[in-house]
Amino acid sequence: MRTVTDVVKRRRPDGFEHEVTAGVHAGVLGASDAPDVVCVHGLGCSHRYFLPLARRLAPRARVAAPDLPGFGRTPGPAEPLDVRGLSRALADWLRATGRGGATLVANSGGCQVVVDLAAHSPDLLGPVVLISPTMDRHARSAVRQLARLAADIPRERPTLPFVVGLDYLTCGPRRMAATFRHLLDDPIEHKLRHVRTPTVVTRGSRDPIVSHEWAAEVAGLLPDGRLVEVPGAGHALNYSAADALADLVRPLLSHRRPNDSSTTG
Repeated sequence: MRTVTDVVKRRRPDGFEHEVTAGVHAGVLGASDAPDVVCVHGLGCSHRYFLPLARRLAPRARVAAPDLPGFGRTPGPAEPLDVRGLSRALADWLRATGRGGATLVANSGGCQVVVDLAAHSPDLLGPVVLISPTMDRHARSAVRQLARLAADIPRERPTLPFVVGLDYLTCGPRRMAATFRHLLDDPIEHKLRHVRTPTVVTRGSRDPIVSHEWAAEVAGLLPDGRLVEVPGAGHALNYSAADALADLVRPLLSHRRPNDSSTTG
């Protein structure tokens, strides 16, 4: 049962309704009695770049995209959180809102947060969609990752830099840089075995950040994983290829697991 402490029903200019629970802000879209989908953003981003996906899922799902501490509208501690800190914050929010067991859709660095969540709070996982999961262990360096990010920009929808650019300014360069270092230091490949729910790994065929080989390796390390590639798309499928991604998410909506909210992380 959801226990949202503050819900703003009026739509904001970003297209979402807004919730604040235990200090965590989330953008929400969809019917209140529909199955839950929880979207977890990547480095520096917020709920805002999930709007195209949320609009396509909203007729059949209640989409909630929390801003992790220090990003979007959620204040963060002075010292930026590492991956475990972010995943514990996500676990606390899932319990506080009664969304444990919902379908989890994560992009980029958010995939690392969700995989870490599986390692310490597996009871909170429903089906999982890992969109363009980082960090490729074959290119785990700041120089190579930044070069790949620059190569991806022209492969996305032209409006994406304006959306995430504002989010980058909001979180600030210090938090961005520190979180980036934490993501680089997080060996996601060692934790994938903990994700024991049905999992779709997906990437765009033109994504320079997440190679086909790395995405296939991620899917192969999952107990119940499969890889789906979206032709012609880049890294942020939730924004730039929302129709194709929604088609992958919808079949998972009937697989929500019961949530034992008494379990602690």
